[in-house]
Amino acid sequence: MGIRAGAVGAALAVISLLSVGCGDQPRTVDPREEQAPGPPEGNEVPSESPPDASVDAGTPPTGEDGGTTPDAGELPDAGTGPDAGEPTDAGTEPDAGTPPDAGPWPVDTMLDYTRSFGVGTPQSVGLDEGLNLWLLDGRRIGVLRPSDTAPTWTTGVGQARQPFGGDSLATGSTVICGGEAGRAYVGYSANEMKRAPGIEQRTYIPGPGEAYYTPERYAEYQKGDLDAVRLQPDGSVVLEEHLWRTVKTSNKDKQIGIHNTNDFHYEEDRSVLNCARVTRGKYRGDLYITTNHGVTRIQGLVYNSHRHPGWYLYENGSEWGSLQCPYMHGLGIAPNGDVLVANEQMLGVLVPSAKLEEWDRENTWGGPTPWTFKSFNEVLNGQATDDYWRAFEQTPSGRYYLGSAEFGVWAMTPKSRSAGNWSKLAGLPTNRILALKATDDGALYIGTNGSGLWRLEGDGTTLTQVSQVSGQRVLQLVYEPTVTPSMLLVLTDRGLTVLRGP
Repeated sequence: MGIRAGAVGAALAVISLLSVGCGDQPRTVDPREEQAPGPPEGNEVPSESPPDASVDAGTPPTGEDGGTTPDAGELPDAGTGPDAGEPTDAGTEPDAGTPPDAGPWPVDTMLDYTRSFGVGTPQSVGLDEGLNLWLLDGRRIGVLRPSDTAPTWTTGVGQARQPFGGDSLATGSTVICGGEAGRAYVGYSANEMKRAPGIEQRTYIPGPGEAYYTPERYAEYQKGDLDAVRLQPDGSVVLEEHLWRTVKTSNKDKQIGIHNTNDFHYEEDRSVLNCARVTRGKYRGDLYITTNHGVTRIQGLVYNSHRHPGWYLYENGSEWGSLQCPYMHGLGIAPNGDVLVANEQMLGVLVPSAKLEEWDRENTWGGPTPWTFKSFNEVLNGQATDDYWRAFEQTPSGRYYLGSAEFGVWAMTPKSRSAGNWSKLAGLPTNRILALKATDDGALYIGTNGSGLWRLEGDGTTLTQVSQVSGQRVLQLVYEPTVTPSMLLVLTDRGLTVLRGP
């Protein structure tokens, strides 16, 4: 781009189980009726774990996620959504100085889209494969197509068809990511599950006909999670589907949102915290989301959930450990396609396979989707103490960088599969980091909470502030390398700025 150690009990064991525009008038789309969960008759009942199982997802700490790898069978037909068409022709030919693959957006080195296109101050932004710009602002979804002078806003779509609240479909909206041309994914949050009478594991939901079943608890499946939405010819947005299709037979025909793929009884992935679309390579188009529990892989309308770099805490000589998998905010896609994840305590690097059904097959360092690195920053804190990781990136040099909401930016190079060489980046005016993004020219952009945007050069030491970007709180960084010059979307508390680089 041109321009504390924690106090623990008897033992700690790392186990990789789960791990200025016009026309800005909002159009309200009538929501579809909510689909009720399908009946259980004829569906496989996958789990023999009792409701009082004491470990996550009903499995003992054997190092295997879910304990089994059921046959995924045939991938469910995701159907086809309404054709959003190709992004509208901007109607102008590029000038002689514009590269032919620059895409439809202005090639200014730096352009304030809030001032130029009236996009406002959204909470999250994304680009789809057709380079439509998607905006999220509470219960509103906006789309700025390449020919538009201002975004078109739609209110009350999907999980946002009801006002947000604890008893509603969501407590709030969180992030938006583009998908294929004309499609975007919108994430939502929900309150954590609570224990119910007779059920010790708080995330366990009995199905109809099972012990302790209640319609109220079963309805918790419908809260939070992820919507797929579609762009219409007039620029408005409609709900395509609230994601529910999985690759496992145990979940067949159960329209109950995103949950543990190995055993649908466990409602663990309720709040979407981050998302990233794969922009190149053999898995281009795949989407990853991180949640309150792990990282989920999505292809179209089909998902497989989840993986996380979990570890077990054993206290007071207990035979059974308590699985530690805090909220996961850190998410990045490495230059080679590896998936980089970091929760509050641990981080890991996963190698995806060609088959979606293999994403959740946990076999530590082996298997179809192995961890190549899984550890924590022992220089900063003990394993049981939160590091508050918010971003995880790898630069073209191969060096990994993690950003913490409280402890600054850390560079890491692995020295083994489970340990790394760590060093804190010096020179930043704050330790409060919200976003990182590596770019193809070798730089790392750093979004701070209070001190604006910074750029670290490929030498790993030279830091400069990008003072032309307005705003002191950088909420999100989105990189689009498929156009030349590449695009870096910088979302701050003052709006959206786009940087175009080499």
